[in-house]
Amino acid sequence: MRRLLPQAARAMADGSLDTIGYGAHGLSRLDWRSWPAEQAAAIEAFLHAWWQDALSRPDPPYGIDEIFDTCATIARTVTPFLDGWGRGPVADAHLVHCTDGWLYDLLSDVSPFFRWYDDSEAAGLADLRSRLAGPGAARLRAQGESDPAIRAELLVLPYDERWAHPYWASASDTN
Repeated sequence: MRRLLPQAARAMADGSLDTIGYGAHGLSRLDWRSWPAEQAAAIEAFLHAWWQDALSRPDPPYGIDEIFDTCATIARTVTPFLDGWGRGPVADAHLVHCTDGWLYDLLSDVSPFFRWYDDSEAAGLADLRSRLAGPGAARLRAQGESDPAIRAELLVLPYDERWAHPYWASASDTN
């Protein structure tokens, strides 16, 4: 894997892979953090640089949600990618897109991540829910995205209370 990594990282970054898709990604199954410090730091740096580059592009080479999923799955954490979510029209549009997709799963207590292979997924999901329900909802609301903001805020409620919330009655009235 280490010998293939430079070519794989280049292909991930420039979009020349057919897809980053939903199959198992080799790095997500390796304990790459146990590699020599310089090699592990290079993987960490690549993930952050790739994420920042994708956030700055209106049309990154893969879907922004796929890139987030791949970065978080390889890193086994969502925290640095949520922390590094920049601001501005492009990053804000990506937040709206990702939130819309994630809420479908998160509101139903299903993981939006397809390739997470260890126990760190529960912590990642808790962090994602917390961030979306708090600062994410505020940011969505500031962009005029009140419907996803309200749905994101519902993530703090237990499942039954979430679905019994009056929001759903008013949402069905507008459809």
